[in-house]
Amino acid sequence: MKTRLPLVSVFIPCYNHDEFVQESIQSVIDQTYDNIELIIIDDGSKDDSVAKIKAMSAACKQRFVRFEFRYRENKGLSSTLNEALAWCTGEYFAPLASDDMILQDKTSTQVAFLEANTDILAVCGAAILIDKNKEPLPVKEKPERTYDFESIIMHKFYLPAATQMIRSEAVRQVGGFNPSIVLEDWYMWLKLSEIGHIHYLPQVFAVYRQHDHNFSKNSEKMWQGRIEVLNCFKHSKYYTKAIRRVEWLNARAAYKNSEAQKTKMFWRLFKKRPLRAANMIIIEQPLKNVSQKLKAKRFNQS
Repeated sequence: MKTRLPLVSVFIPCYNHDEFVQESIQSVIDQTYDNIELIIIDDGSKDDSVAKIKAMSAACKQRFVRFEFRYRENKGLSSTLNEALAWCTGEYFAPLASDDMILQDKTSTQVAFLEANTDILAVCGAAILIDKNKEPLPVKEKPERTYDFESIIMHKFYLPAATQMIRSEAVRQVGGFNPSIVLEDWYMWLKLSEIGHIHYLPQVFAVYRQHDHNFSKNSEKMWQGRIEVLNCFKHSKYYTKAIRRVEWLNARAAYKNSEAQKTKMFWRLFKKRPLRAANMIIIEQPLKNVSQKLKAKRFNQS
């Protein structure tokens, strides 16, 4: 029987987040769980991130059982995650982006869950969305669920990266992160789900900040990143079906969000699935028109 709470390695990779990184660090300091080591690597920031992190070093050394900080030239997120994984000593690994924050009970709740459910390799939960001015956006919550490989490769999952906690040994067992992949979280979910399961708890664990520099705002890289991840799993029996689904999701997103690519993406969709492409025009365009009319009406009333 364990007499000591397991050590949790919280890792913050930072790149050009001098506006946000101190709030991210403070959210880890404020955790109700005691046995935490905090590892921070600045990945070649060009702003004042390093100075902002150094300003909190004394508080971190006092709060955590171990605090380490290093900064060096840019190597990319996946390489930085692997560097941290080699440096961490905790039983559990919890990466946290330097523009996100975690709620006070995240670590204690997730450790308790993983200790009680030894067949689960990772656990996530819901996230509050805020904009750069800290204004809250609608919370997206889902029912409690355990995800397997099929649901994740078919892009039918909700696992916010800011809420993750993973068994460190499982990450090492699957070979860590792939430096050539930009969607490192989806890649890791797939690798882990090849050997086990990932669980979603319907509880808010993190605050995800949406701003102009989020990777998710870069649609072209997101769309290409999905294909790159799937190409690492060509051996899967779900690969062909998953590629078709991702191509549809990419083209549909481009059609909805990119006026410049609307015609090209429609014909790409039409060649693959003519009926669905036609239905999309019939259903979504009228909805868009209604939304625009409602906005115009509200504006005129004001």
